[in-house]
Amino acid sequence: MNNAHSGLSPSPWVERFASLIPRNGTILDLACGAGRHTRFLTGQDYNVVALDRDVSKLGDILEEPRLEIVEADLENGNPWPLPDRLFSGIIVTNYLFRPLFPMLLNALAEDGVLIYETFALGNEQFGKPANPAFLLRPGELLSTVQDKLRVVAFEEGVIEQPRQAVVQRLCALRTKDKSPAPRLD
Repeated sequence: MNNAHSGLSPSPWVERFASLIPRNGTILDLACGAGRHTRFLTGQDYNVVALDRDVSKLGDILEEPRLEIVEADLENGNPWPLPDRLFSGIIVTNYLFRPLFPMLLNALAEDGVLIYETFALGNEQFGKPANPAFLLRPGELLSTVQDKLRVVAFEEGVIEQPRQAVVQRLCALRTKDKSPAPRLD
């Protein structure tokens, strides 16, 4: 399958930082949608938990041995479906439900990597989402992880691809302060 033409190409932000995720654990692809990051990560020999309220678009990879699929509605007062699970990586793109922030931070294992990319205020000028409930406030991702994780990279602003939008992007590690900086090459 040619992902570039099927709309399943991984985010360049996820591609850039995925190699920081330890290989000895499992990655959570939260709100996985059609599974572009699930496919990318299982293709890189990572174990992945793909979680979404509608997992029907993952039907072609149900037999993938490195994949666990969890169908769950994370909103509307439903409980966190993965209690006591720790992940070596957590990937979230194009999704924001603020009440999940504490669960995500608690689910990140020591030496784990959080890669988050979603829409921010100002995006309403380019289309959906336009509702402030689904748009990050200035610096919100950064302040959410401050004093909890070590920030490797943060960006906030207008992107042109895959379409014009205002986003925030973050890559952060759960690590002890004395650890060396990660290799980015």
